[in-house]
Amino acid sequence: MRHSPLEDAQALFIGTLMCAFGLVILTSAGLVTGQTAGLAVLISYMTGWGFAPVFFVINIPFYALAFARMGARFTLKTFVAVALLSGFAALLPRFVSFDVLHPALAALLFGAVTGAGLLAIFRHGASLGGVGIVALYAQEKLGMQAGWVQLGFDALLFAAALLVLDPILVGWSLLGAVVVNTILGINHRRDRYIGT
Repeated sequence: MRHSPLEDAQALFIGTLMCAFGLVILTSAGLVTGQTAGLAVLISYMTGWGFAPVFFVINIPFYALAFARMGARFTLKTFVAVALLSGFAALLPRFVSFDVLHPALAALLFGAVTGAGLLAIFRHGASLGGVGIVALYAQEKLGMQAGWVQLGFDALLFAAALLVLDPILVGWSLLGAVVVNTILGINHRRDRYIGT
């Protein structure tokens, strides 16, 4: 039984808003994350380009895979989610800032908020593009849990982050990614929560 368009709209709106807030927390502490968003954060740190346009552009090549493997509905919802996250990520830093934010707490808060946001997005038949598309495809077609697929990609991304960031910040960043992917690994399971 599919969600109604209104249910999908609220889930994509709230889920992407939560993920954008998680990114504000993350970048305020100078941390990085995994997945396509992490790649965009790393590129923005290295180049000074804004996260929002980098994230939006990085996702463009993945829409062909999404359309071919997951269908038009999933692709359209994912495009909307990526656009919403890009917009929220550009706007939120104008309204939210932190005077004190320890990297450990930032990692935990980022992980919890973003994990819940991604769960809402995934449950409504969308992703935030890139690695999320590949992870959801692997879950749907190969029976692999999306969170664990994403964690594997994240490990590679964090290895690259060691070339750019302080290793201590990379360590805290890894904690945030583990929290996100653990939430997804536990709560977005076909055998427990998703109808087959």
